[in-house]
Amino acid sequence: MDFTFTEEQQAAAEAAKAVFSGVAPDSVPSPALAPGAVADDFDRALWRKLADADLLSLPIAPEHGGAGLDAIALCLVLRESAKVLARVPLLECSAAALTIQRFGADGLRAEILPRIATGDLIVTAATGGRTGHEPAELSVEARPEGADWLLDGVQTAVPWAQMADRILLPAHTPEGHAVLALVPRTHPGVTLDDQISTSGERHAEVRLDSVRLSAQETIRDAAAWASLRNVLTTGTCALALGLGERVLAMTSDYTSKREQFGFPVATFQAVAVQAADRFIDLRAMEATLWQSAWRITTDAAGPLPPAGDVAVAKIWASEGVRRVAQTAQHLHGGFGADTDYPLHRYHAWAKQLELSLGPAAAHEEALGDLLAAHPLG
Repeated sequence: MDFTFTEEQQAAAEAAKAVFSGVAPDSVPSPALAPGAVADDFDRALWRKLADADLLSLPIAPEHGGAGLDAIALCLVLRESAKVLARVPLLECSAAALTIQRFGADGLRAEILPRIATGDLIVTAATGGRTGHEPAELSVEARPEGADWLLDGVQTAVPWAQMADRILLPAHTPEGHAVLALVPRTHPGVTLDDQISTSGERHAEVRLDSVRLSAQETIRDAAAWASLRNVLTTGTCALALGLGERVLAMTSDYTSKREQFGFPVATFQAVAVQAADRFIDLRAMEATLWQSAWRITTDAAGPLPPAGDVAVAKIWASEGVRRVAQTAQHLHGGFGADTDYPLHRYHAWAKQLELSLGPAAAHEEALGDLLAAHPLG
C-alpha cells in the first residue's frame, strides 16, 4: 500500500497551507455565546483567496478552467481548512463540481464549472433527507412532466443553503431510481427555513413545492448519487482528521507548559498515555481516509466495493474526532471551556462533524452487510 502523494497533490496541500495560515478560528462570535448563528454569511474574503490560489478549481477539468485533480487532492486541502475552522463551503462546492464534471451533460458542465472555478458560483449539497435518519433521495420525489421535471419534498440541515446559488440534491423517480437535481436557491417553489448547526453555522431546511427544472438541470446517471455521497463523506473524514490533528497539537502545547507539583503535566504517565491513544486514533483516521479517497478516485477493484472503505473511514472518523476532542477538553481542565480560548470552538465543530458522519454502530452494520454480500476469501 503506497500513500505517496503526487507532485500536483502536494502542491495543492502547500497552497492550502499558505492560504489558511492567516485564518483565525475565533474570527466570529463563539457558538457558546451567540443566541443564533455566529454569522449571516460565510467568509467571503477567504473564498476569494481560495479562488485566486486556484484551489476552488482543483477538481474541474482544464477545458473548464480547472486543474483536473481528484478527490485525494481535495481531501488534502480540506484537511488544512479544518485546522483553522475555515468557514467556507469548500467541501460541498467541490463535491458538486466533481459530480457535475463526471456525470453532468455537456451543457451543464459548460454553464456551471467555469463559474465554480472562479468562485463566482456557490453550489452546496443536500444529503440530510427529511430527518437525517433516512436515505436522502427518498425525501424528494422527481417526476417527469413533458421535457421538464417536477420536484416535491424536503431536505433538512443543508449547509450554507442561504448563501448558495444552487443546491445539488438527491431525489427519487416514481420508479424508485435516484437522480440529482441542481436547484437554484431563488427558484419558484423553493422555501428555506433557518436552522443552526452545533458549530453555530447557518443551515436550512429546504422545501420544494412543484419546483420545475429542465432536463439539463438534472443528472440521471445511476451512479451519480452514490459518487456524490462518497465524496462528501470522505471529505468530511478529511475535515475530522485535520481538526483532530490541530486539537492534539494544542493539547501537546498546553500540557508541556502547564505545571503541577513543579513538573509539566505532559510528563505525567496518565497524561502521556491518553495523548498517545489519541495519536493512534489520528493515524488510523489518516490511513482509512486515504484508502477511502483512493478507492473512490480510482475505482480500483477490491474484495469489497468502495462503500466498504468509506464505511471503515466513517467509523474511525466519527469515533476518533469525538475521542480526540473529549481528551483535549479533559487534559486542558477548565481552560478548555474558556470562551476566550479556541478549544471550545473545535469541540463544537468536532461534534458537528460527528453528527454529520453518523454513529459508528450504523457504519459497522453497513460494513457487516457488505461483508455478508461479498464473502472474503
